[in-house]
Amino acid sequence: MKAKKSDTKKVFLKKGTCSRTLFYILNREFGNLKEEEEQASDPLAGGIAQEGYQCGMLWGAALAVGAESFRRYENHGEAIAHAISATQYILESFINRAKSANCGVITNCDFNGKFGLAKFLITGKPLICFNLADKWAPEAIQSANAGLSQQPTDSPELPVSCASEVVKKMGGSNEEMVMVAGFAGGFGLSGNACGALSAAIWMNTLARVRQQNYKHSLSDPGLNKIMTTFFEETSYKMECWKICGQHFKTINDHTEFIKNGGCQKLINVLAKS
Repeated sequence: MKAKKSDTKKVFLKKGTCSRTLFYILNREFGNLKEEEEQASDPLAGGIAQEGYQCGMLWGAALAVGAESFRRYENHGEAIAHAISATQYILESFINRAKSANCGVITNCDFNGKFGLAKFLITGKPLICFNLADKWAPEAIQSANAGLSQQPTDSPELPVSCASEVVKKMGGSNEEMVMVAGFAGGFGLSGNACGALSAAIWMNTLARVRQQNYKHSLSDPGLNKIMTTFFEETSYKMECWKICGQHFKTINDHTEFIKNGGCQKLINVLAKS
């Protein structure tokens, strides 16, 4: 069944978060519906646990792209490279539409502020998100297909994603490793908020969903623990480029960084959180 622009808002109302909505819509387009995995993306809404960074729609779309890359490409390394490359297409498409990748900029709300959520609701800001999802969903599908069809450039034979390494250390499957691969380097190598963090949040939540021990809440002790651990390890830095001290221009650059021990301690800490 093809995703239609006219039903995006209805899906959003039903699913409840922007991350889960776009994850579902792209999964539906590809025929890869994954209810538990989609639910586990809820905490990525609000720019990663309401931190205001990359919009949850991006995280959800990247997870769906990763799932489809795993299905299309039998070779594990090839699937990771295509997931990262396609996520870059997704990101470019979203910025063209929203003029920013970040939730805080798009909504002009600080969800961590004392009255942040109240301001968001009272001022009708959810309509901004609903309308953005409605307009971007078909563009997201188009850019995802385009990205997955293109051969990644400057990719090594065995590409590595920091986010995939977190999932691997948390006992995730090969499919789950590819699903988060696009989170690499601050999402599509963009240097924004840490993709390894988002991978850890998603995997932790997925385990609780599968145990039927999860309910989405703005006050989640499990999520708060991960965030506290992350901030302590990074000295309260959130952006990848600040944590790593560099930007990654290519998949090969990121792969070499991780293979040479870059972010290894952070990856280990997140995997245990």
